[in-house]
Amino acid sequence: MLMGYKDRKYKRSRHLLDSFKHAFTGIKTAVAEERNMKIHLIVALVVLACAGGFQVTKSEWLILLICIFIVIILEMVNTAIERAVDTVTTEFLPEAKKAKDVAAGAVLIASLMSFIIGLIIFIPYVLAIN
Repeated sequence: MLMGYKDRKYKRSRHLLDSFKHAFTGIKTAVAEERNMKIHLIVALVVLACAGGFQVTKSEWLILLICIFIVIILEMVNTAIERAVDTVTTEFLPEAKKAKDVAAGAVLIASLMSFIIGLIIFIPYVLAIN
Protein backbone atom coordinates (compact mmCIF):
# COMPACT_ATOMS: atom_id res chain seq x y z
CA MET A 1 0.00 0.00 0.00
CA LEU A 2 1.41 3.38 -0.97
CA MET A 3 1.43 6.13 1.58
CA GLY A 4 -0.26 9.41 0.95
CA TYR A 5 1.77 12.58 0.55
CA LYS A 6 0.75 13.81 4.01
CA ASP A 7 1.83 10.49 5.62
CA ARG A 8 5.43 10.82 4.50
CA LYS A 9 8.02 11.40 7.18
CA TYR A 10 9.92 13.85 5.00
CA LYS A 11 8.47 16.42 2.64
CA ARG A 12 9.72 16.82 -0.92
CA SER A 13 12.40 19.40 -1.60
CA ARG A 14 11.03 22.78 -2.57
CA HIS A 15 14.17 23.99 -4.31
CA LEU A 16 15.93 22.53 -7.32
CA LEU A 17 19.32 22.91 -5.62
CA ASP A 18 18.08 20.75 -2.74
CA SER A 19 17.26 18.01 -5.24
CA PHE A 20 20.79 18.15 -6.62
CA LYS A 21 22.18 18.10 -3.08
CA HIS A 22 20.20 14.94 -2.30
CA ALA A 23 21.34 13.31 -5.54
CA PHE A 24 25.01 14.06 -4.83
CA THR A 25 24.55 12.75 -1.28
CA GLY A 26 23.19 9.52 -2.75
CA ILE A 27 26.19 9.17 -5.06
CA LYS A 28 28.58 9.89 -2.19
CA THR A 29 26.81 7.34 0.01
CA ALA A 30 26.97 4.64 -2.66
CA VAL A 31 30.68 5.23 -3.25
CA ALA A 32 31.54 5.41 0.45
CA GLU A 33 29.45 2.49 1.68
CA GLU A 34 29.16 -0.02 -1.15
CA ARG A 35 32.09 -2.34 -1.82
CA ASN A 36 30.85 -3.28 -5.29
CA MET A 37 30.53 0.37 -6.28
CA LYS A 38 34.20 0.88 -5.39
CA ILE A 39 35.12 -2.13 -7.53
CA HIS A 40 33.08 -0.81 -10.46
CA LEU A 41 34.74 2.60 -10.18
CA ILE A 42 38.25 1.11 -10.06
CA VAL A 43 37.50 -1.02 -13.12
CA ALA A 44 36.05 2.06 -14.86
CA LEU A 45 39.25 4.02 -14.19
CA VAL A 46 41.36 1.17 -15.61
CA VAL A 47 39.13 1.00 -18.70
CA LEU A 48 39.34 4.78 -19.18
CA ALA A 49 43.14 4.69 -18.80
CA CYS A 50 43.38 1.88 -21.36
CA ALA A 51 41.08 3.75 -23.74
CA GLY A 52 43.28 6.82 -23.46
CA GLY A 53 46.46 4.79 -23.82
CA PHE A 54 45.26 2.94 -26.89
CA GLN A 55 43.69 6.10 -28.34
CA VAL A 56 40.41 4.37 -29.13
CA THR A 57 38.05 5.92 -31.66
CA LYS A 58 35.31 8.38 -30.73
CA SER A 59 32.66 5.70 -31.26
CA GLU A 60 34.53 3.30 -28.99
CA TRP A 61 34.81 6.02 -26.31
CA LEU A 62 31.04 6.51 -26.46
CA ILE A 63 30.36 2.78 -26.18
CA LEU A 64 32.75 2.43 -23.25
CA LEU A 65 31.22 5.42 -21.43
CA ILE A 66 27.70 4.07 -21.95
CA CYS A 67 28.75 0.68 -20.56
CA ILE A 68 30.44 2.27 -17.54
CA PHE A 69 27.46 4.45 -16.71
CA ILE A 70 24.93 1.64 -17.18
CA VAL A 71 26.82 -0.54 -14.69
CA ILE A 72 27.18 2.31 -12.17
CA ILE A 73 23.52 3.29 -12.50
CA LEU A 74 22.34 -0.28 -12.05
CA GLU A 75 24.61 -0.73 -9.03
CA MET A 76 23.00 2.33 -7.45
CA VAL A 77 19.48 1.05 -8.25
CA ASN A 78 20.46 -2.32 -6.78
CA THR A 79 21.68 -0.60 -3.62
CA ALA A 80 18.44 1.40 -3.36
CA ILE A 81 16.33 -1.74 -3.75
CA GLU A 82 18.39 -3.64 -1.17
CA ARG A 83 18.15 -0.82 1.35
CA ALA A 84 14.43 -0.29 0.76
CA VAL A 85 13.75 -4.00 1.26
CA ASP A 86 15.93 -4.09 4.37
CA THR A 87 14.05 -1.09 5.74
CA VAL A 88 10.65 -2.68 5.25
CA THR A 89 11.42 -6.02 6.88
CA THR A 90 13.99 -7.62 9.13
CA GLU A 91 12.61 -11.13 8.69
CA PHE A 92 13.37 -13.43 5.79
CA LEU A 93 10.73 -13.12 3.10
CA PRO A 94 11.13 -15.13 -0.12
CA GLU A 95 9.70 -12.28 -2.23
CA ALA A 96 12.10 -9.77 -0.66
CA LYS A 97 15.00 -12.10 -1.47
CA LYS A 98 13.76 -12.41 -5.06
CA ALA A 99 13.61 -8.62 -5.43
CA LYS A 100 17.17 -8.26 -4.16
CA ASP A 101 18.43 -11.16 -6.29
CA VAL A 102 16.81 -9.80 -9.45
CA ALA A 103 18.37 -6.37 -8.88
CA ALA A 104 21.78 -7.95 -8.30
CA GLY A 105 21.27 -10.06 -11.43
CA ALA A 106 20.68 -6.92 -13.48
CA VAL A 107 24.04 -5.54 -12.34
CA LEU A 108 25.73 -8.85 -13.16
CA ILE A 109 24.26 -8.95 -16.68
CA ALA A 110 25.29 -5.34 -17.35
CA SER A 111 28.79 -6.06 -16.03
CA LEU A 112 29.15 -9.16 -18.21
CA MET A 113 27.88 -7.26 -21.25
CA SER A 114 30.35 -4.46 -20.54
CA PHE A 115 33.20 -6.96 -20.11
CA ILE A 116 32.42 -8.60 -23.47
CA ILE A 117 32.19 -5.21 -25.18
CA GLY A 118 35.51 -4.24 -23.57
CA LEU A 119 37.13 -7.39 -24.95
CA ILE A 120 35.75 -6.69 -28.42
CA ILE A 121 37.13 -3.15 -28.31
CA PHE A 122 40.50 -3.76 -26.65
CA ILE A 123 41.67 -7.12 -28.05
CA PRO A 124 42.53 -5.69 -31.50
CA TYR A 125 44.54 -2.90 -29.87
CA VAL A 126 46.40 -5.39 -27.66
CA LEU A 127 47.13 -7.69 -30.61
CA ALA A 128 48.44 -4.73 -32.64
CA ILE A 129 51.16 -3.99 -30.03
CA ASN A 130 53.56 -6.49 -31.65
